Amino acid sequence: MMTIRRLHTYIGAFIAPSVLFFAFTGSLQLFSLHEAHGGYTPPAVIEELGSIHKDQVLKHPKPPGPPDADDAHAAHAGGHHGADSPPPWNVPALKCLFLAVATGLITSTLLGLWLALTTSRRSGLVIALIAAGAALPLLLVLA
Repeated sequence: MMTIRRLHTYIGAFIAPSVLFFAFTGSLQLFSLHEAHGGYTPPAVIEELGSIHKDQVLKHPKPPGPPDADDAHAAHAGGHHGADSPPPWNVPALKCLFLAVATGLITSTLLGLWLALTTSRRSGLVIALIAAGAALPLLLVLA
């Protein structure tokens, strides 16, 4: 049992940075905060984080201009309701539920990291795995 617990700690420490990243950026995407729409223009960092989440590449925001095929596809990907009609009642409710799930996932992951750091006899290894789990995706995105 101790081997399984130790393995769980090490795997969790390594993947925790990615879990936190995807939970956070996914919660932003629930409400389309990574895309410009209407009078809203997202901060560049949120657009870039959204492109990493969705496309696994770091894209710089497009300058304003005529919509292209990707923009037209994104406009139709939102659901089956028309642009002028409100979404059905369950869409905002589901978004709120998923936001609560993302918040719970972030909280649980942070608590797991705290537990790993405070209860592991090999906290240096745990810190190294957290650092590697954060650095490896960053290096791959920037390569």
